[in-house]
Amino acid sequence: MAKVKIDDFINDLDLDTLYRGDNETIEIVSSSINRPGLQLAGFFDYFDAERLQVLGKVEMTYLEQALDENQRIKALENLISKDIPAIIISRSQDFMKDIIIDIAKKHNRPVFISKLITTKLLHKGVMYVDRILAPSITRHGVFLDVYGIGVLLVGESGIGKSETALELVKRGHRLVADDAVEIVRTSDQQLVGKAPLSVRHFMEIRGVGIIDVRQMFGVGSVLNEKAVHLQIEMEAWDPTKVYDRLGISEELGTILGVKIPKITIPVRPGRNLAIIIEVAARNHRLKRMGYNAALALTEQLMQDEEEII
Repeated sequence: MAKVKIDDFINDLDLDTLYRGDNETIEIVSSSINRPGLQLAGFFDYFDAERLQVLGKVEMTYLEQALDENQRIKALENLISKDIPAIIISRSQDFMKDIIIDIAKKHNRPVFISKLITTKLLHKGVMYVDRILAPSITRHGVFLDVYGIGVLLVGESGIGKSETALELVKRGHRLVADDAVEIVRTSDQQLVGKAPLSVRHFMEIRGVGIIDVRQMFGVGSVLNEKAVHLQIEMEAWDPTKVYDRLGISEELGTILGVKIPKITIPVRPGRNLAIIIEVAARNHRLKRMGYNAALALTEQLMQDEEEII
């Protein structure tokens, strides 16, 4: 169950408050939003009271034209008396606004009003609710946008993730999060990463301290959130380990049940990690477009071999 602060709810959905009562939060359980046309007509079978309720043009017109005043009050009373999270009225409709507020006060139900048409409000609301109910996890690492690819750098503490990220920012790429990366599963196939609000745009550099990347490099050097496309694990160079030199097979990592491409970069003095990560991001983009350099080289070598034979 997600508890959303009413002020955040209002700001994120661009709503105006008609009544909030003594509520500081809204409890949202369901990612679906209901238009209670049937409920206003008295049909409550299979009614899910855990959903946000939106009164659109159709519902308000039904109240105005199909019911007399007593029936309207009874219909609204039946709806608002249910244990619903909140009611949102679309299109800035003010028909029976005072009556709705009076009934909401009686049952301590938050009521909001939106300037948006109903379909746009529903779309925005579903996207918002899906987001706050989405599974999430916090990972230790650094997250950047490199050539449009969301690159998650992970590895042991002190391996050089922040220093590498700082070099990438200096080269024109954008920082999303340093040290703590909040990852949200927005769909079965997509992850989105962001920084905790309290440390957004800040970075820790050992020997220097905390720096504000946005203030130091400008607003174009940071990004609030980004889809996760590629995970790069930085590890100390192990001379006994065999590292992939061709990249024909693709290793996959799993975060929150979503598989994402993963590569391992060995770290040792003298390696330019920033440019290696840039190349990895560019190469990942090419693979997404259907071109794999390792496979292309293999095919070329096989053709050359056939010609020699």
